[in-house]
Amino acid sequence: MKLNNIRFFKKFSINRHLYRISLSIFETATAPNVNAIFDVQVKRIHEYKRQVLNVLHVIHLYNCIKHSENDNRVPRCVLIGGKAAPGYEMAKTIIKLINNVAAVINGDPDMHGKLNLLFLPDYNVSAMEKICPGTDLSEQISTAGKEASGTGNMKMMMNGALTIGTLDGANIEIREEVGDENFFLFGLTEEQVVARRKHYDPESLIDQDEDLQQVMKLLECGHFNQLETGIFNRLIVSLKSPDDPWMTLADFRSYIETQERVENAYRDQEHWVRMSILNVAHSGKFSSDRTINEYNQDIWKLQKLPVRPKRSGLVSLNK
Repeated sequence: MKLNNIRFFKKFSINRHLYRISLSIFETATAPNVNAIFDVQVKRIHEYKRQVLNVLHVIHLYNCIKHSENDNRVPRCVLIGGKAAPGYEMAKTIIKLINNVAAVINGDPDMHGKLNLLFLPDYNVSAMEKICPGTDLSEQISTAGKEASGTGNMKMMMNGALTIGTLDGANIEIREEVGDENFFLFGLTEEQVVARRKHYDPESLIDQDEDLQQVMKLLECGHFNQLETGIFNRLIVSLKSPDDPWMTLADFRSYIETQERVENAYRDQEHWVRMSILNVAHSGKFSSDRTINEYNQDIWKLQKLPVRPKRSGLVSLNK
């Protein structure tokens, strides 16, 4: 698809920026850099949704910035939102981890203007109306084979966000519509997850990956829970267990490398905006109009009737 309308291109880009500003001031206790990548994961908190993998990447970025004098990364604001089921202890621990890591990062002067982590409380439909239009990167990172479908990724796509995700659920169809070059794919496939599970060894993954080693050390030494000793022990044990059904660490390296691709793409704003427009343009398949029409063709077989709008009595502004 060619994008030759420069006026439309500029208006689209400006509107995206305005929505990003709107999102930056929406129920946040900090003021993120409005020129940052707005990297968003909003959905119910669950181990298979792998909000933890997102947090591990944030810790990796934090560690890189802390140990690099000339770190030239694109600023990033990571927003995570969602609710945990009342009896789901691990999900509540994940929310606690997000907030603890956020407190350290947002309170560190070295991170100012470079990295923010925000947890959006009381996530709901009204919040999504603010979040969707301001999102640059949509996180759809569930373990392959665990996601039924979901519609959050479709809403993000329709509003111009690019997707980073595994080959699972509706991600598969989104990628088919926009093309591989406009989708940030990472991680094991469902078949690879099944094959890998038989000999999954997280400890060896940690030993072979220096970045992962540094991230796990920060978690294990209590860097993010200095006054709450051992609060994340159960979560750490689950990550390092060969029986971890979500195989979070198996996708760590691929996820980190794909996030670097995201950053490189974002540096070229003209290219990024083009990909954003193409995502919107190819989102028609996910319209409820198409869905209802197919249900009618295949199942209901009802006669279509024209809908005539009622006269409102209002005077047209065009007259």
